[in-house]
Amino acid sequence: MRLQGKSILITAAGQGIGRASALACVREGAQVIATDIDATLLESLASEAQGLATRVLDVRDGAAVAALAATLPALDGLFNCAGHVHDGSILDCDEAAWDFSVDLNVKGAYRMARAFLPGMLEKMARTGGSGSVVNMASMASSVKGFPRRFVYGTTKAAVIGMTKAIAADFARQGLRCNALCPGTVDTPSLRQRIASAADPIQAQKDFIARQPMGRLATVDDITPQLVYLLSDESRFVTGQAILVDGGVSI
Repeated sequence: MRLQGKSILITAAGQGIGRASALACVREGAQVIATDIDATLLESLASEAQGLATRVLDVRDGAAVAALAATLPALDGLFNCAGHVHDGSILDCDEAAWDFSVDLNVKGAYRMARAFLPGMLEKMARTGGSGSVVNMASMASSVKGFPRRFVYGTTKAAVIGMTKAIAADFARQGLRCNALCPGTVDTPSLRQRIASAADPIQAQKDFIARQPMGRLATVDDITPQLVYLLSDESRFVTGQAILVDGGVSI
């Protein structure tokens, strides 16, 4: 059990990568607190994993994030998975769309890290252990530009910058912070984007065509890297943008 005894909180755990990550961490022995804005999705998740704790949480609500941090024991790991993919160029991104994506994709991770880091650092100092924060970024970021991913790519580039800054500030205290950068993953979010396209069949073909491996990633392609980054196996890895993109960035 690679995460035995570790307490790990995951945001956006109701579906997609977040859900798969919560289940993978439970299988590896972690005590998982799964959060999501959707209570129904959390109920479904809890039915699949005995002992998994769930909390309804909107990471855009700073007071709610702070209140949750005050009620939970100190964490060993935090996976900031919550995010939104806006479709469009800068000309399609008005200030409301910009503000929403920045608030969720960047400030959501900032709020969570700022609220939970003090407890993590205190626990590490007291026990001599280590801690890990993993932020969800993307290959669409400072790594590579993609059409119609203007504000998404901008926010994920910011997440990578934030990750490196946190890593630099706390490396000597034993805290690791890394960014996970997936390729195109077959999730409910992607399926919604495909369904909303003018030609869904062509949209799916286009998503697959940009993957050198010739297929979309599955959530099970992503979760092993997440487990590694949260485990002690990655004890000398910090400040990195870890690509799991099927070769897109080559």
